[in-house]
Amino acid sequence: MNRLGIEKDLLEGPLIREPVGDEKGYWAGAPGWCWDKVDQAAYLTYRIRRPRGVEPDRGGESRIAKTTDFKVFEDVWSVQKSQYNSASIEKSTLKRGSNGQWRYFTSHVAPEDGRWCVAMNRADGVDSLDPSNTQRLFTAVDLGLEAVKDPWLLEVGGTYHLFLSVAINTASTNEDSHDTLDIFNTGECVSATALATSTDLDNWDWQGVVLAPEGDAAWDKYCRRINSVLPLNGKYYAFYDGSAGHHENYEEKTGLAVSGDLKTWEVLSTEGPVVLSPHASGSLRYIDAQHHGNEIVFIYELTRENGAHEMRYQKFPPEGFSLV
Repeated sequence: MNRLGIEKDLLEGPLIREPVGDEKGYWAGAPGWCWDKVDQAAYLTYRIRRPRGVEPDRGGESRIAKTTDFKVFEDVWSVQKSQYNSASIEKSTLKRGSNGQWRYFTSHVAPEDGRWCVAMNRADGVDSLDPSNTQRLFTAVDLGLEAVKDPWLLEVGGTYHLFLSVAINTASTNEDSHDTLDIFNTGECVSATALATSTDLDNWDWQGVVLAPEGDAAWDKYCRRINSVLPLNGKYYAFYDGSAGHHENYEEKTGLAVSGDLKTWEVLSTEGPVVLSPHASGSLRYIDAQHHGNEIVFIYELTRENGAHEMRYQKFPPEGFSLV
């Protein structure tokens, strides 16, 4: 399929956050957002990154911002990677459960083995989340994987679907593959998407890998990481980050897949990415697209001319909105 017609609108979307530096390796992004009916506000999770060697390097901080109008985003909470005793934090997501308690799902590098893991924190209020109460939800070793990270949540008919980025071992995976504390940047794995389901946000059933790279020549032969799923016209459309190899790690581009059941996916973007930034690597990634009232809201990360990454948003009317 060709590039999406919404690409121009995404590139012109209002700025949410700038990176803290003006060169490659500085990012503001990895968004995950939810609308809370109780507070009548959206809560946006995002991470701040600096290049390796610039402390606090890599994903040094994760923040939560609150907005009532998708124009002004006020930071209301943050956590430092040191509070997890971790080398890096990445994507997180947030949801209030039916009992009124919040769950904060986050990914960070586990200090004991250098593998990405997913943890969960519970609190009665977003501003009262306590990092010391964080509990591991998924670990790579327990799942027979090399890494698990980047949670994103969708509720359908009372069932929560948690999509997760996972590293699957290959013939090149070895005992030194985790020495960089990020196996995804070694090429000694493949990056895929897995799914877990729950009815209460606390007890999860592992469904396994649902989208994985295929072929030897595809533009996304190394990575297919689902970032969000948009129900549209009776189907589910997944925006996923794709790359051809670990040399494109951190600079992935957006692909599109479709499903009828959230478990079996057909890749539509077989010929290449569906949206691109005009700058630097061309990366436009981590799209979180959701319905909100009479709008479809996109929040995403993309490259600037200097190679740093910023975070923007855009809104679309649902009438006539199409991805194919």
